[in-house]
Amino acid sequence: MPPETLTPERILEATEEVLRRYGPAKATVVDVARALGVSHGSVYRHFRTKTALREAVTARWLDRTSETLAGVVADAGPAEERLGRWLATLFETKRHKAGDDPELFATYMTLVGESGGVVDRHVTDLEGQLAKIIEAGAAEGAFHAPAPAVSAHAVFAATSRFHEPCYSAEWFRPEITDDFEAVRDLVLRGLRGSASRATVRPGGRTTPAGSRFLGAGRRWRVRRAGGGARGRPFAGRAAGRGVSSRGGGCPGRTGSGPG
Repeated sequence: MPPETLTPERILEATEEVLRRYGPAKATVVDVARALGVSHGSVYRHFRTKTALREAVTARWLDRTSETLAGVVADAGPAEERLGRWLATLFETKRHKAGDDPELFATYMTLVGESGGVVDRHVTDLEGQLAKIIEAGAAEGAFHAPAPAVSAHAVFAATSRFHEPCYSAEWFRPEITDDFEAVRDLVLRGLRGSASRATVRPGGRTTPAGSRFLGAGRRWRVRRAGGGARGRPFAGRAAGRGVSSRGGGCPGRTGSGPG
């Protein structure tokens, strides 16, 4: 019987298993090749470097979440319902990954920290999905969102506690579902109720009421460290590092990593 063809997908599957077994610090391309029964040169013919292989397996893991959420975007139904379900699906997907396989989740937290470009593309895709739903809501008259992409970025930031991996220690607290529903409902009210309370800015531009709330996460985060709190500019999309304690913020930059 001829040997099974070596494909990028087979290599990525084996890489994930090797990472689960050895962890990112010890896993090597030679380990991946050994698991496949091929030479490491065969692996390098598909992925030119170890970094390229690790980035590809990270992207594959993140894409699973994107594909799940894309189904919500494509569904029929009112945009407001889809937006609420999209946020809930993102949270539940992240929580399941953190709880069902914590060792692999921790491994991917490390890999995501090394793969800023991969994470940027992932977050751009997720915000693009949000923007499509928000744009549909504006067309239905349900949302006031003159700039759906800006609103999507703000909503993503405002809900970061429920998808940012450095908050994963909080996702299993008894009150977390109530907390999520409160934030989700507040975001929906901000989009839904702002049309009648729009204000006019200099130059004739219209700013929906509630946009200060939706934009707050985009501009500032509060990080508790060294016994005090200080505001920091919202600083990009790469994944946060570390796991926060109760009441603490995500160290590093803000984004959406493992999931």
